[in-house]
Amino acid sequence: MEKIEHTTVRTNGINMHIASIGTGPVVLFLHGFPELWYSWRHQLLSLSSLGYRCIAPDLRGFGDTDAPPSPASYSALHIVGDLIGLLDHLGVDQVFLVGHDWGAVIAWWFCLFRPDRVKALVNMSVAFTPRNSKRKPVDGLRALFGDDYYICRFQEPGEIEKEFAGYDTASIMKKFLTGRNPKPPRLPKEVGLRAWKTPETLPPWLLEEDVNYFASKFSKTGFVGGLNYYRALNLTWELTGPWTGLQIKVPVKFIVGDLDITYHIPGVKEYIHNGGFKRDVPFLQEVVVIEDGGHFINQEKPDEISRHVYDFIKKF
Repeated sequence: MEKIEHTTVRTNGINMHIASIGTGPVVLFLHGFPELWYSWRHQLLSLSSLGYRCIAPDLRGFGDTDAPPSPASYSALHIVGDLIGLLDHLGVDQVFLVGHDWGAVIAWWFCLFRPDRVKALVNMSVAFTPRNSKRKPVDGLRALFGDDYYICRFQEPGEIEKEFAGYDTASIMKKFLTGRNPKPPRLPKEVGLRAWKTPETLPPWLLEEDVNYFASKFSKTGFVGGLNYYRALNLTWELTGPWTGLQIKVPVKFIVGDLDITYHIPGVKEYIHNGGFKRDVPFLQEVVVIEDGGHFINQEKPDEISRHVYDFIKKF
């Protein structure tokens, strides 16, 4: 881990912290919520040892990267703009893109906005969702799951932050990272975060030092930067009308754990396996469903995920 270099790059009006290691073709890793570059620690080491230059930023709003206060600064256009600026600053023309959770959402947008900068994509957890021109995403989720659904509860600025403030940051990280219930996560107001259990012992893939690293950063920054991604969901919808109906035109491998909440959203399995996904992502080459895999699959099964990434990108 001490071989990983940490630098700050000025891009798109913010200062972005990046972790990087290795030389060769560039692999750009995009993390999710509530996460950091650190989520890719295993892949940075394994892929760099196989001849790749691995770069994992703290995305806008996270860790040691700037966090503009307004949710209006967190549309997909802002986040992809940060990444294009990063690549331009580094003098990198094209990358292999690897995303997970919110990083996967951003990776799909990246491929829609700038397919010229992507050699191939390995995406995890969140399948492509074509823009529905008739309904905003938060409205759709509210109709499907109700007001207690976690994304709906995250919408009102300050509300969920107050609930988070009642817990130490390490406990919050443990609640998020160790959850393995594939049912829709709900946070009823009367119960709050108590609805999600804090484990008494950590699973073997997650060490106390890992939890403490995440907690050390989030206790400094709070969670508002990451929450702003959810609060900008409808804004991104409003801004991306011109891309309605566009296909993802880069080679793609998709990986999901069979216990991932995203895989159990009504209609998602059918979309992935019955032709819808391939229709919208015509260069989809592989779909991998990992048995007994939870949401944080890149940390939970690091060697398997590194192998999957390498086996795909080495073709190009």
